[in-house]
Amino acid sequence: MFRFLTRQFLTGLITILPITITLYLIYWVISSAEKALSQVIMFLLPDYMYWPGMGFLAAIALIFTLGILMRLYVFKRLFKGAESLLYHLPVIKSIYGSMHDFFHYFTPGRETEFEQVVSVKLDNGMEMIGFITLDSAEHLPTKDDEDRVLVYLPMSYNIGGYPVIMPRRMLKPIDMSMEQALRFVLTAGVAGHTKPK
Repeated sequence: MFRFLTRQFLTGLITILPITITLYLIYWVISSAEKALSQVIMFLLPDYMYWPGMGFLAAIALIFTLGILMRLYVFKRLFKGAESLLYHLPVIKSIYGSMHDFFHYFTPGRETEFEQVVSVKLDNGMEMIGFITLDSAEHLPTKDDEDRVLVYLPMSYNIGGYPVIMPRRMLKPIDMSMEQALRFVLTAGVAGHTKPK
C-alpha cells in the first residue's frame, strides 16, 4: 500500500514539476522586466498614468526596437565598437565571448551546415550523438591531410559537453532536428522518446 501511494505521489510530482517550473520561469522573466523598468516609467510619467505590466511591455518594446536598430549600418557599427571593448577586458571577455557564441549558435536562420546532427562511431562499436559546430578544417587549431571537423558532444542531464576534433569518416549524419537531438541527448533518451524525422 505504501509503495502504491509513493508511486502515485511521484507520478503526480513528475507531472506537475515541468509545468510549475515553466510557469515560474515565465513569471520570473515578466516580474524581473517589470521591476527593472517600472521605476523608470514612474519617473517619466505621473503616478496615476502608471499601471502594473507597463514595465514588461516596455521591455518587449525595447527588445523589438533593438532588433530593428541592429539592421541599421550605423547602429551595427556602434554595437561592434562596444563589443570589441568587451573583448579587451580581462575575465569579461571570456564570459561574454562564451555566452555570445552559445546564443549565436542557436540564432534562427543560421546556415544549416553548422546544425548537422551526427552519430560519432567509437572504436569499441558504441556511438555518441553530437553536433558539427565547425565544418571547415582551415579554422581548426590542428592541421593534417585528413578531413577533420569539430564536433560538440553534449552530456546528459548536464549543461556541458566536449568539443572534439575528429575525422569526418567517423561521423554518420542523423536525420533529426537540432531541437529533437538536444532533447534526446540531454534527457538520455528518456523524455518524449524522440524519434528521427
